[in-house]
Amino acid sequence: MSDWYRAVASDMTKIPDCIIHFETEYEDARKELSLKGERLETHIAMLPGIVEYRFTQLQEVEAILEFLNIELKKVRTAKFKRFLEHYNKVLSSRDADKYLDGETDVINMALLVNEFALVRNKFLSISKGLDQKSYMAGHITRLRCAGLDDAQLN
Repeated sequence: MSDWYRAVASDMTKIPDCIIHFETEYEDARKELSLKGERLETHIAMLPGIVEYRFTQLQEVEAILEFLNIELKKVRTAKFKRFLEHYNKVLSSRDADKYLDGETDVINMALLVNEFALVRNKFLSISKGLDQKSYMAGHITRLRCAGLDDAQLN
């Protein structure tokens, strides 16, 4: 298993490589959602390992996203403090907050958080797909137990 959380937490310049890695993993995971190509028993036997592996990846993506949210809060706080203490005129908290939303550093960090949230959402969709695969495999197994051995996946 990769250790992208520690890599990103120690050096945020590794985020583009991290996103590329997880995008590649997502594409690989999509291939695992199909029930075609192998015997049903093989799919059922492999499913717990696949679910565990992809869920672990989802948890790592969640941890990185939380780290980025914390970093966004740090950037926002530093900029907010600068507006309140070092601006030419006295600003209310609301005014400083409005100016803060237009700061380049804050916008860039928010966009990065948004991009990584997209990666997280893709892995959530893989989790949903694996749930559906399990559901379908279970029902096909029940059909076969009921004597409908000629049930096919087309």
